[in-house]
Amino acid sequence: MTPADLTRLAGRHLDLVRAPFTLPSSRILVFRAADGPGVRVHTAEYEKGLDECRVLDSLIVRDAAGSALAITDVQPHAVELGGGAATLVFDGTDALSVGSGERGLSAQWTTPDGQTRRAPLDPALRFDVHPDRSVEVAGAAGHPEAMTRSAAVWADWFTRCPAVRADLQEMTAFCWWVLGANIVSLPRLGDARAVVPSKIGYVGLWQWDAYFIAIGLRHGDPALAREQLDIAFRFPTAAGQLPDVVHEEGVLASSDDLPQADRDRLRRAGSHIAQPDAPVPLTKPPLSAWALRKVLEAEPLTDETRMWARAQLEIIRRSQDWWLAASDLDHDGMPEYGHPYSSGLDDSPIFDGPLPTTAPDLGAYLVLQDLELARFGEEFGFDPAPHLARAERTTAKLMEMWDAGSRSFRARAAGEPVTSDAITGLMPLLTGRLAAEVVDALVAALDDPQRYGTPWGLPTVAAGDPDFSATRMWRGPVWVNTNVLVAEGLAASGHPERARALVEQTVALVQHGGGPHEYFNPLTGEKAPTATTAFGWSAALFVDLAVQLSR
Repeated sequence: MTPADLTRLAGRHLDLVRAPFTLPSSRILVFRAADGPGVRVHTAEYEKGLDECRVLDSLIVRDAAGSALAITDVQPHAVELGGGAATLVFDGTDALSVGSGERGLSAQWTTPDGQTRRAPLDPALRFDVHPDRSVEVAGAAGHPEAMTRSAAVWADWFTRCPAVRADLQEMTAFCWWVLGANIVSLPRLGDARAVVPSKIGYVGLWQWDAYFIAIGLRHGDPALAREQLDIAFRFPTAAGQLPDVVHEEGVLASSDDLPQADRDRLRRAGSHIAQPDAPVPLTKPPLSAWALRKVLEAEPLTDETRMWARAQLEIIRRSQDWWLAASDLDHDGMPEYGHPYSSGLDDSPIFDGPLPTTAPDLGAYLVLQDLELARFGEEFGFDPAPHLARAERTTAKLMEMWDAGSRSFRARAAGEPVTSDAITGLMPLLTGRLAAEVVDALVAALDDPQRYGTPWGLPTVAAGDPDFSATRMWRGPVWVNTNVLVAEGLAASGHPERARALVEQTVALVQHGGGPHEYFNPLTGEKAPTATTAFGWSAALFVDLAVQLSR
């Protein structure tokens, strides 16, 4: 398919409700007006919702009789109004242009302070959006050129979109659009390009998200994939800990970096470890070597790439050392999550009890990380033996979480068993080192309708568990990333056919649900009500799975 074909396929999903009109590296988002005709304009800002980032509450194009022109088509480079009577396009990353080739049309816009203005389109108006969200409006003559430039940006992006199986190509094109749309420039980091989880609030580079997003990007833009890892690895602490988030104002690496309101909320929740006077590290699970391996597999290694990878490996090895030392809070040889944020599964019921939490997924990730580092050692000339020995020790500690009675891995809250049957208990499959009877028990759980055998994939809490909710974040909905990790675990544990079936089920879920949402109802396959749409890692992992299934 040509870039133009892929652009049109992606455009079928740009409804200005679940998918806004935006441009790579722009902070401007355009949605349909909440009530009535026209559109509304917002900015994308770190940890701020759309209501806090209003630029224009409405922007309407009217004909000579004063009637509002309806939105009749949306493509990545242009919003068509009135069947082509007018168009809305980007004019660079910081401005919008509204233009028309017809006489008598005008634009009407309302700012958040309630002021409404109107001006003729003769032939266009340019809306410059400033960092403080103020807008400067002036007549313009370069509307056709702005449209051409915007179209060229998207055409260049879609030249990189992977070719996949015919039944997966349309959603792959849309997911590739999501990745391009979610590019944000971070000027304080030398204009680094972060592909953020979403331009709605999630305007930063979360460590875990960066790994999953890089895995999708590698299939069309390996350099941008490496850039995500480079940003994620750029700010380790002196002890080697990687921060949870890198954003335009700095990093989030400790509870001291949280806003005061968040610290107060955590204190009210009774989390003694998150008290403002007892800071706790905030990070994400150790999948960095796994992600680096996948990104490096995307293309032959050059001398420059090998040098870059070697530098990243030193950072990853120090991060792994930090996990095994500084995060083993009870000194029993198995690190714990000191804070739910560090798990990636913030609202999982395994964190309903006291902290710290000893979790089987963390044990599995640590084993996987050391096994990957041992492989890298053989390739890059450092000793793999310490990593293999540590993986063996961690595997033994992981098996202490196996509960033969329930045939499952269970977490511990401050040393006490957790009864919740959460998807964290399936992650030990990733090690590829479990006994056959343990693997068989976990595989059986995938097809048990009272556990993980729901119609649309693997719920994050077993369907029969008292803590299960089909719609509440991390307490039952299906997430693309956890499906992917379990599929990898199945393949590593000798069940490639079951792994492929889960991959097929996952891409079918995204298609059925209408796009790469943050999470899905496991009973209906629809977007959960509070899930973010056009979500970065869901889009990236769909691309990766589509490529896998097309080989």
